[in-house]
Amino acid sequence: MKAFDYIVVGSGCAGAMAAQTLIEAGKKVTMLDVGEQNPGYASAVPDKDFLDLRASDIGQYKYFIGEKGEGAIIKDGGKGAQVTPPRSHMLRNVDMFVPLKSDTFTPLESLGYGGLGIGWGLQCWPFSPKELRQAGLDPKRMQSAYETIARRIGISATNDDAAEYTIGKLKTYQQSPTMDSNMVAIHKRYQAKKMTLEKAGLVLGRTPLALITEQYGERQPYQYRDMDFYDDNSKSGWRPWITVDSLRKKSNFTYINKFLAVRFEERGSQTIIHGIDTETRRAVAYACQKLILACGSLGTARVALRSTGKQGQKTSFLCNPYTYVPSLQPAFFGHAAEHRKIGFGQLSGFLAEEKTHTDTSIMTLYSYQELMLFRLLNQVPLDLVDGRMLMQYMSPGLIITGIQHSDTMSDTKTMHLRPNADSLTGDELEATYILSDTESKDQRRREDIYLRSLRKLGVYGTKRINPGHGSSVHYAGTLPFSHKEKPLSLHPSGRLHGTKNIYAADSSGFNFLPAKGLTFSLLANAHIIAENVLQDAIKD
Repeated sequence: MKAFDYIVVGSGCAGAMAAQTLIEAGKKVTMLDVGEQNPGYASAVPDKDFLDLRASDIGQYKYFIGEKGEGAIIKDGGKGAQVTPPRSHMLRNVDMFVPLKSDTFTPLESLGYGGLGIGWGLQCWPFSPKELRQAGLDPKRMQSAYETIARRIGISATNDDAAEYTIGKLKTYQQSPTMDSNMVAIHKRYQAKKMTLEKAGLVLGRTPLALITEQYGERQPYQYRDMDFYDDNSKSGWRPWITVDSLRKKSNFTYINKFLAVRFEERGSQTIIHGIDTETRRAVAYACQKLILACGSLGTARVALRSTGKQGQKTSFLCNPYTYVPSLQPAFFGHAAEHRKIGFGQLSGFLAEEKTHTDTSIMTLYSYQELMLFRLLNQVPLDLVDGRMLMQYMSPGLIITGIQHSDTMSDTKTMHLRPNADSLTGDELEATYILSDTESKDQRRREDIYLRSLRKLGVYGTKRINPGHGSSVHYAGTLPFSHKEKPLSLHPSGRLHGTKNIYAADSSGFNFLPAKGLTFSLLANAHIIAENVLQDAIKD
C-alpha cells in the first residue's frame, strides 16, 4: 500500500483550493480523483463567436448537438439541461458509480476532472457576516480567505447599488464585463425607477463573476464570444481544472485518477482511504497522515456514512430551492442577433425586505442565445413549426430569470445509505427533500414580487418553471459543523468528529445555505480547512 503525507480526494472547487493551500505551504500532496475528461470535444470548438460559428462552421454539430446528437435531446429544464456535449464528461458514469434514489430530490453530481466546477456559472458571492455565522463559519477568517481566493482565481465585479449583497467588503476584483444590449436596457430602466423598486425591498446590481476582464498570468481577458457553455479556450473564466493543471507541474504534487473513494479507516497514526479503480473495478487503498475529503457534500457524506455511520443512519442536507422563468423584453423583438453576447449572469436583484441578510433571496438575469431555442421549444404552447418561428422572432428579447432562495435544516430534508447489490459500492444514497407549506408560500410570494418588479423594467415573465429540488446544484450541510462531539458532524476546524486526521473541505459542514450561490464561500472555506489541517499537523 502506497503511503503519502497529505491526500485530497476530489478535483473540484474545494479540492483544488485545499490542495493549492497545502502546496503553497511546501507540503507533499496527492490528489485522488475519478477524473473523467473529454479532450476530443474540447479541441473541436474553434476560437470564434457563436454567430460566426453558426453561419460558417460545417462541423458545428459536433459541439452544439454532439457527434451522436446526444445534446439535442429535449429535456424539461431540470437535471443537466444546460450541459452541452463538450462538458458532458462532468456527468459521465455518475448514475453507475454514485447512484441516488429519490422521488423528491434530483441533484447534479460529477466525477469529472474539475467536478461540478466544469460547468459552474462563475458567480462569486461573499456571504455577509450574519450569513456566515448562521452557516457556522468565522466571518473574520472568511473575509481574509475571500481576498486570497479572489487573488488566486480572478474576479470581476462592480461597486454599485447592490454592492452590500454582491461584493460586501471584498477589495480584490477587476471591472465587470460590458453588458450586452438586453441588460443595458434593463439597467437603464432600473436607474430611472430604483427609488420605487427599493421601497419594495429590491435592489439591482452587477453579478460578480470568476471571469477576468484583464490579462491574468497566462489567462486571457473575456472575449464576448457567447460560447460560455462550450469551451474555456482563453481560460478567462476560472475552472478548478485550471488550478489542478498548474499544481501538476509541481514536484510536490501527485495526481492519481480513476479512483472512486468508498470509505476510510484510522490505524494508529495512519489513515487509510479505500476505493475502487473505476477502470479495473478492483479495490485499491492508500495511506496518509492527513486525509481531506472534497468529494462534494453528497459524495463526502457517502464516504462518512460507510465509514462511521450505522446501516440506515440518516444525515441532514441543504439545497437552494430554485425557480426559473423564461422572460421577454418586447422592445428587442425582431432585432438582429448580437455578436458581443454573454451567457453568464449579468444582473442580479436582491429582495431583502427585513434587511437581515439571512432573509435575502436572489434573482439573476441571463441573456439567452448560445444554448439555442430547441431547449425551450417544449415550453412553448404551440406546435414545433409555429413555435420555432415565434421564438426566432422573440429571441433577441429573450431572458432567463433565475430565482433562488435560502435553505435551513429540517427533518424533511435527510439522506441515508441503503443496500443496492447492483451498485459498484453495494449501496446507493436515498434522499428526501420536502419544503414546509410556510417555506413554499413564502418563496412563491417572493417570486411574485420579483416578477412584478421586472414588469416595471419592461421584462415580462412567461411560465414559471420549477425544475425540481436539486436543480440549483447547491448542496451543503450533510455533516454539519458542531462544537459538540457527535456522529456525522464536523468540528469547526473541518475535522470529522470521532476521527483524528480526517477532514471535509467542501460544503458538508455548512449549517445554513444563503440564497446567494455558495461556490465562492466553498472555495474560501476549503482554504481555511487546509490551513487548519496544517495547524493540527504542527500540534501532532
